[in-house]
Amino acid sequence: MSNLEREAVPSLCGGRGFVVAEPVRELLSPRQVKLGESTEVRRLLPNLGRRMVGAWCFVDHYGPDDIADEPGMQVPPHPHMGLQTVSWLHEGEVLHRDSTGSLQTIRPRELGLMTSGRAISHSEESPRSHARFLHGAQLWVALPDGHRHTDPRFEHHTDLPVVTAPGVEATLILGDLDGATSPGTAYTPIVGADLALANGADVRLPLERDFEYAVLAMSGEVHVDGVPVLPGSMLYLGCGRDELPLRAESDAALMLLGGEPFEEELVMFWNWIGRTQEEIEQARRDWMTGTRFGEVKGYDGAPLPAPELPPVPLKPRGRVR
Repeated sequence: MSNLEREAVPSLCGGRGFVVAEPVRELLSPRQVKLGESTEVRRLLPNLGRRMVGAWCFVDHYGPDDIADEPGMQVPPHPHMGLQTVSWLHEGEVLHRDSTGSLQTIRPRELGLMTSGRAISHSEESPRSHARFLHGAQLWVALPDGHRHTDPRFEHHTDLPVVTAPGVEATLILGDLDGATSPGTAYTPIVGADLALANGADVRLPLERDFEYAVLAMSGEVHVDGVPVLPGSMLYLGCGRDELPLRAESDAALMLLGGEPFEEELVMFWNWIGRTQEEIEQARRDWMTGTRFGEVKGYDGAPLPAPELPPVPLKPRGRVR
């Protein structure tokens, strides 16, 4: 998934200057963003109060949307560089196409992981014949400098590790959790997990003290470390935790996102992550002239044009609030 806003602004991310080195409870409210012609998402990252959580740098939550008589998700071909995209569904299906030739339908609790590396383009759409409801999250992971020019690739994993305890089932999306490891390729110490909690569950989830964490509420009523977190909102938790108390007031679902604080300073503009303004300018030229990012074949529609660059210089900085 992409940032489709036509008035795109740069996000200056990364660096450890604003990492909270102790446990906190910082509730992040979403911003409503139109995605394509028919899907509206709740954008949690980047946020006015928080730009990154570990290497996680972009988080959209959408649905549940009733698309029985609608086209559903329709995102035309668009480019990426310097990042990974993570597609995660609770309901519905998304058809992924990309310029490496990948064609894959992603279904609930299956991992669609696209590593853009130096350059890739892709599209996402609800299949013509699709389920009634669409509900999920789309996330980006920033690639560290040593891997951001790697070859582009797409992974689809249907058999993901599951960690269980009384009242909770955790499906590991990316990274490591409680001794389990996701088959998805990760380039930094990271974790992404889907947590399903039964009504009345009162559990403590093991965490890594050196990681920073956030929790995205997908559905249901849940208290995270005593804070009620409503669906479509995110609670930033900082670092320094060995465990996380969770209490469900109904059947509920959460996404746990975390990792080592990302040390590098980044420039994120539209669907690109770079380190300098020159890299972003070159990416825009390459996309608009049809070079480098390849071609998405089979999508019924034109690629998205890139927005204009802002009149002010783009400079990489640390985390800003």
